[in-house]
Amino acid sequence: MRIERLQLCHVRMPYVRPFETSLGRETSKDCILVRAWADGLTGWGESPVTAAPFYMEETVETAWPILVGFLAPRVLGRTFAHPDEVGEWLRPIRRNHLAKAGLEAAAWDIYAQSQGLPLARVLGGTRPRVAVGMSVGIEPTIDATLDRIDEWLTRGYQRIKVKIKAGLDVGLIRAIRDRFGAIPLQADANAAYTLADAPRLMLLDAFDLVMLEQPLDYDDLADHAVLSRSLRTPICLDESIHSAADARKALDLGACRIINVKAARMGGLGEARRCHALCLDRGSPAWCGGLLETGIGRAANIALASLAGFTLPADLGASGRYFHEDIIDPQVAVNADGTVDVPAGPGLGFTVVERLVDKYAVRRETLRAPAGVSGESL
Repeated sequence: MRIERLQLCHVRMPYVRPFETSLGRETSKDCILVRAWADGLTGWGESPVTAAPFYMEETVETAWPILVGFLAPRVLGRTFAHPDEVGEWLRPIRRNHLAKAGLEAAAWDIYAQSQGLPLARVLGGTRPRVAVGMSVGIEPTIDATLDRIDEWLTRGYQRIKVKIKAGLDVGLIRAIRDRFGAIPLQADANAAYTLADAPRLMLLDAFDLVMLEQPLDYDDLADHAVLSRSLRTPICLDESIHSAADARKALDLGACRIINVKAARMGGLGEARRCHALCLDRGSPAWCGGLLETGIGRAANIALASLAGFTLPADLGASGRYFHEDIIDPQVAVNADGTVDVPAGPGLGFTVVERLVDKYAVRRETLRAPAGVSGESL
């Protein structure tokens, strides 16, 4: 696989509804699409960076020059036998995981197409369908949140995740249990609390949550280990886990019992596979999270979620839950039993609708392999 050309495209797609967490409120999706050409094939990936540096430090405005000036030059004109080599070639550049992930995903798409296989198959996936849950953002009132949950349960989603923050936690969870009973339910704090809030968080033990996700700071393992010993509710880590090594350390320290595996947060599908393998070996529950991706990133997440070690429902809602029109065909749809079909076609298994990419494009830049770059494999 010799990567000859890359095109970056910044798109901005309005959400069907605003999405709010303890980190802030978003009304549209900004991200960078990465299109790669190699061996007569075209692959797509998504760098799900945001407009503001709240979930991670990367934004569209920081990732763009990193892709142009540092990441793209390391792969253009070079030949790779396998997408894992792309990830290794990018590794010397510190962090910038979301930027790396889009480039690496495009290589995985091309590789799967070259093998005539679905992306899920080349990643090691075995499931024809994956169970999915729905993430419910912060609504203006608790009643509005309950109505939103009712909507998603009616559509078959197998698990509900609600966003919480200080002042909107115990009362919200109690109201959900009072109305819906023993539904699979988890709470996601997006690092909204400190260890001083432990007595408050311990009150959540009464509600039999599947997990409490990332209650403390985004880069913390030590305090999570202390908190975990105080709670019956399993802690799941998200923002703190950027690699399989981070997951190993978190499990060794007792900072969590569950890992949210987001390929983009880890720099790509290759590292996500390694984290999945670690969790499988440790017998630790894992699930595939998302970053409100467009259909391109969502397609890659579906493929990843088909791996056997993902034992909890993935954050993979239908396209229509997020966007008025997604940029793939067919749209991602959720079956009546709360599952999503894993595509059987080569590569991503979805067609990118370039007309819609053009519609939502903010800017583009095309990069080509320079003369004289070695075509030898790593």
